[in-house]
Amino acid sequence: MGGVTAASALVATSHPLQRAGAWAAAVMAGRSQPADLTADDLDAVASRLVDDVCVAATAPKDKPAYDWWKVLFALYPNSKATHSKRPSDRDVLRPDIENLFAADAPQALRNPCTFCGTGAGAVWAKSNLPLFDTSKALNTLPPGARGWPVCRGCRIAMWALPYGSWVTAGSATVLSCEKDAAEREFARRNVQRARRVMHAGFSGLAAGARAELVAVTALRDAAASELCATTLWTFKNDNQEPWLRVTRTRRAVSVFLATVDGNASLRRGWNVLRRALTRYDAEGRVTAGGAGEAARLLFEAEDGRSRSLLLQLHYLLWETDDSWNLGDRDALTRLAYIYAEEVYGMTTDLEPVAVVLAEWIARGSSPRGRLAEYKNAALSDYKLGQLLIQASVRLQMDATGTPVAGPEYWAPLIGRRPRAWEQRMLLFARVLVLLQQRGVAVGAKVADPEQEREIEAELDRPPFDENQDQDFEASDYSMGPA
Repeated sequence: MGGVTAASALVATSHPLQRAGAWAAAVMAGRSQPADLTADDLDAVASRLVDDVCVAATAPKDKPAYDWWKVLFALYPNSKATHSKRPSDRDVLRPDIENLFAADAPQALRNPCTFCGTGAGAVWAKSNLPLFDTSKALNTLPPGARGWPVCRGCRIAMWALPYGSWVTAGSATVLSCEKDAAEREFARRNVQRARRVMHAGFSGLAAGARAELVAVTALRDAAASELCATTLWTFKNDNQEPWLRVTRTRRAVSVFLATVDGNASLRRGWNVLRRALTRYDAEGRVTAGGAGEAARLLFEAEDGRSRSLLLQLHYLLWETDDSWNLGDRDALTRLAYIYAEEVYGMTTDLEPVAVVLAEWIARGSSPRGRLAEYKNAALSDYKLGQLLIQASVRLQMDATGTPVAGPEYWAPLIGRRPRAWEQRMLLFARVLVLLQQRGVAVGAKVADPEQEREIEAELDRPPFDENQDQDFEASDYSMGPA
């Protein structure tokens, strides 16, 4: 399968699928980056692809290796490796797979590669390229072309793609990031996971694990305290209904991760959130890992159909009936404030207004009645404005000595300003913390000593750790040092 030609170079382009495959090939070859790959490295990676494809394509359905065939089918549904009439004999199938990655003859390099512009002799369509048109869609192709020209390096990259992706039996997720180190780390972790799928099947992986957690772990390791945007491209390419879903983090999320990592109270808040989001079935088995679900909240869907971290924290802190002990509520509230400040750039000088409301509620003849009144008005700009007037007047009439925050403090909450709704959410969370500190019976849940010990033990662990939801084997499955 060797041969040194101009097409042997591998360039990581801006195309997210090709780029993910290029990083996977670099990891598999033990190179720091795709540009370091040599012709011999490409031969070695291609040889591994051929071996793995042939094993998966001829595996019995009850064997773990068949799960890797499901991955291939989701990406290349009409290829030689996944076609329903493919040979069941590995030796018969092998020449067809080897031909996919064979070096082009120099005289065949007539067209520029669709991805990198290198001379290409092979022409591929949807049978071998995820999310590309079929050869029948001639109106989107050059006149008379049977497909897209693809050089050898990019052909290898497009089939190394599932190794560098977070894969399921029906979809794949790749990462694009402003930091190359984060892309490489994401690929490295997924190359390890791919080998585990081949050896143990999807049943050998932890339930409820998510691509977002691996992405966040990679981002934390590669871009601590630096502004860095990250995009996840999740897609399915089978013959039924191909789809693509794009989610992104804001550039300041990496700064938020570093801030949480370095603060014990914020780490506690993240761990409490993770526990709250963990889901179990009737037999006590984890069906949704809390760490992965929490990481998912850091990503915003391109179509707007996603829940933000701040909104999820609001849902948790909205409960007032014995939901949280003071330590947990305070930690979750601090986490919400830091996220709003770091990621949204919000100024959260809400303490004077929170004190007014807490004092007004605590000093009433029925604090729980006043709390219910506040809760009814908390998220409405008009109702909250009315309530603040009422609370301020009552405190002044009672001559409590409590400084009363005037209307100049209310403007971010009741005016038609950007992020006013988020400000009202944060205010409500802080008011409940102040009430619990004053001994008002709001969410006065007694801390569980055993859970407190577990939380304290977790404070020294990195809060964004994929192993919270997964159990990767310690061995490195790359072809060389990663």
